[in-house]
Amino acid sequence: MLADATRIRIILALRAGELPVNTLAEIAGKSPAAVSQHLAKLRLAKMVLTRQEGTRVFYRLANTHASDLVSDAIHQAEHIVAAAPGHEH
Repeated sequence: MLADATRIRIILALRAGELPVNTLAEIAGKSPAAVSQHLAKLRLAKMVLTRQEGTRVFYRLANTHASDLVSDAIHQAEHIVAAAPGHEH
């Protein structure tokens, strides 16, 4: 589930709280239809929950596990990049 850049962007955006599909689409730089497909997969994996308000559907993280995994992966990548020797031109 977390091997896709769009789903990572969605999870990172949802760390701040619940958001509607259109806002998530703007953040991810994808169409609302594409983001909806990613959200459906995240819902099936029980990583996000929904709340409907009129015709709008809001998404939020089901728990902190996915967010923690993404944060840990970013931290690890930053650590590896910082430890890499510099390239001279």
